Amino acid sequence: MIREVRLEDAARLVEIYEYYVTSTAITFEYTTPSIQEFQSRIQHTLEQYPYIVYEHEGVVLGYGYVGALKGRAAYDWSVETSIYVDHHAKKMGIGRKIYEALEELCAKMHITNMYACISAPRDDHDPYLNTNSMDFHEHMGYKEIARFHQCGYKFQRWYDMVWYEKIIGEHSVPMPALLSYQEIK
Repeated sequence: MIREVRLEDAARLVEIYEYYVTSTAITFEYTTPSIQEFQSRIQHTLEQYPYIVYEHEGVVLGYGYVGALKGRAAYDWSVETSIYVDHHAKKMGIGRKIYEALEELCAKMHITNMYACISAPRDDHDPYLNTNSMDFHEHMGYKEIARFHQCGYKFQRWYDMVWYEKIIGEHSVPMPALLSYQEIK
């Protein structure tokens, strides 16, 4: 089941995210945020954007949200996506379900462009990162549009950062007003 995140989910989200912080280069954070920090991030996101979880038999197995691409009004119709799935629950279609729900919500908000910022390995034998996230985004209809070379440093290694884009709405003139997530709920 897909549902809106609740503040009491923060402990479970930290649990999911901690693996990615401590064992992978998927996120460039070095330390796992506290539960309170996660709650603050949730509250901030929900002021304008969707933040959802995938729950199965009462256990949250993944989460995703979108946020502002840049802090300027002209970017309002574009968002950056984030998604994390429990590393024990991969290849179950959870990521796809979360992304499909986010895309549906964003389309209702009049968002036209979705972007994903993804760390990329510099070789095929990196113990902290593979191309699974890039492959997943391509499968979901995203296209690679930019690569920043050796811009992230974690685990005594340099990583590239790639940007992926998916157009989900029409770029009309004039554009309809952006709606907040709170307005479309």
